[in-house]
Amino acid sequence: MAELLGHYSLSKFTFGSITKARTKRIEKHSWRPIGCVLTEDNRRVVVKNGKDALDICRVVNGMWQTSGGWGRIDRDNAVDAMLKYADAGLTTFDMADIYGPAEDLYGIFINRVRQERPPELLEKVRGLTKWVPPPVKMTSSFVRDSINVSRKRMDVASLDMLQFHWWDYANPGYLDALKHLTDLKDEGKIKTVALTNFDTERLQIILENEIPVVSNQVQHSIVDMRPQQQMAELCQLTGVKLITYGTVMGGLLSEKFLDTNLSIPFAGPPLNTPSLQKYKRMVDAWGGWSLFQTLLQTLKRSASKHGVTIPNVAVKYILDQRGVAGSMIGVRLGLSEHIQDSNAVFSLALDEDDISSIEEVTKKGKNLLQVIGDCGDEYRR
Repeated sequence: MAELLGHYSLSKFTFGSITKARTKRIEKHSWRPIGCVLTEDNRRVVVKNGKDALDICRVVNGMWQTSGGWGRIDRDNAVDAMLKYADAGLTTFDMADIYGPAEDLYGIFINRVRQERPPELLEKVRGLTKWVPPPVKMTSSFVRDSINVSRKRMDVASLDMLQFHWWDYANPGYLDALKHLTDLKDEGKIKTVALTNFDTERLQIILENEIPVVSNQVQHSIVDMRPQQQMAELCQLTGVKLITYGTVMGGLLSEKFLDTNLSIPFAGPPLNTPSLQKYKRMVDAWGGWSLFQTLLQTLKRSASKHGVTIPNVAVKYILDQRGVAGSMIGVRLGLSEHIQDSNAVFSLALDEDDISSIEEVTKKGKNLLQVIGDCGDEYRR
């Protein structure tokens, strides 16, 4: 989902805001118990809405890189890599029906966990998937058949979390789809219903229709702080949590791009993945490469002080934001790994100096809510 429409021009985006009348309605609405509870070791978090609850690792392994554009994935090597991540405590995997073989890989992986690992590990493994349907009529049979495909591919009786995406808000069929998904949850075929790339206004509408969503997966990084505006306010009112992607901007927020000048051909690292290309455009919209270098230098000082890396600081900063339950880091399964680096996030505590120095830089950038629009608008403009 993170890279599907990375080619869109950010210059075309306009600000979209929520109405005061709808905000007043949301405040008056009677909400069911919903929330997010940290477990004792700070590695896991329980996201819940009423009787629906799911505990996940706060650093989520993002599997969009299996969909092509990041290198050829070997099935056996990929599954071996998934086992290494799980053995190291990074037990939550995020995928989608449109991420190439991602769901199939999870199905092979979870069977190996059942056969080769102790029950204690199996109990901690979570598979979060997304359903990205075409804009057709959302009948009960169509929704059921679609979800059954994911259940079969992932080889599970019940999906841990089904995150729903919708392309066109002018088509109100998303409410029909979500009601059918809720029915499937009540039947035990889905444990928790969630969203991906929905904006604040539509999230309000969904909650007003008593759809028990537990989270909304959105793009969120130190550069892209849009979720901390309208979306975070709604999250505080209702308890819906955020799972974030793009948090290390495809690798731009790393030492690899520190002190580089991409304006000189072949002088810096190549932008050779869909993620890097997408998030470079985000940097351009936010404030440009020079300001981004200032940000990287600031993050590097904090990272050096704490004995960690720039990505560690970038992820921890977002995990500490309002409403955030977990953040994704993409995994290039069988091609490279960053298990030790990902685990370092859990022992990192940013202090006031770190936070103030970061915000001193970010306040110089543009407000992307005004440039792009609300969460998910980059997929619909």
